[in-house]
Amino acid sequence: MTPSDNVTVVETNQLSTEMKVTFQALVDLIRRAPSLTVLTGAGTSTASGIPDYRDRFGQWKRPLPIQYLAFMTSHAARQRYWSRSMLGWPYFERASPSATHCSLNELKKYIKIEALITQNVDSLHQKAGDTGVLELHGGLDKVKCMDCGNVTSRAQLQKELEYHNPNWLTLAGTLAPDGDIDVDGDRSFEVPSCRTCGGLLKPDVVLFGESVPRPRVKRATDALRASGALLVVGSSLMVFSGWRFVRLAHREGIPIAIINQGVTRGDPQAQVKLDSECGTTLAGIVDRLSVKP
Repeated sequence: MTPSDNVTVVETNQLSTEMKVTFQALVDLIRRAPSLTVLTGAGTSTASGIPDYRDRFGQWKRPLPIQYLAFMTSHAARQRYWSRSMLGWPYFERASPSATHCSLNELKKYIKIEALITQNVDSLHQKAGDTGVLELHGGLDKVKCMDCGNVTSRAQLQKELEYHNPNWLTLAGTLAPDGDIDVDGDRSFEVPSCRTCGGLLKPDVVLFGESVPRPRVKRATDALRASGALLVVGSSLMVFSGWRFVRLAHREGIPIAIINQGVTRGDPQAQVKLDSECGTTLAGIVDRLSVKP
């Protein structure tokens, strides 16, 4: 199956009159732009079975994810993190791209994409066929040693986690946004160390309370400055790491379009905001762009 096989085209009669006006404005904004920077958030992956963090009003649905300081300083916190991650990883690894991921990949046929920046750590844009994705917060498919810097495969670590903790494999729970399962950990869980130096292993992602590496931010901002418009898809923009790009675009006069179910922090700055399901909307945009005006 190719990525385009998953695309569902939006029918105009499915949209309210107000929505039609906004949808057409969104198509026109994209069509006029010489190029786009796209910023995606958790809303792009909900249709893939990965939960998001916030409700329609931008409020947390669940307890906060693990904090960077806690992970780095508390062995008990790491036990809790890795026990939950071990149980959630198989579900996370099997997730397939949604219509949103596939439509964004299709969009490249009709407009130049300066950068596809994602706040997600699920690699679903890559699974949909996108190359050169700028993973703002890193990817859960890799693990980094915080002592020697060695980066290894999360899939390989999964084998070690399961080998050392077989009794945990019978537990079940609800999948959470970070690819873990909501279960209560305890001090019996054995956390593997780096095979190279025996150091502390951390998922190669930016945890809450940790800063996005500056070179990564610079790559994203350089791409945005070269773009004719910013398209935000499936993000409430409540986290500064994503919100910074809307602020920059607004400051530099770059048009902003947002597709998201519910409010976002960038709504006041957007030229076009469509409160709708991302996959159906993007499939409709691709369909319109495929027909020359």
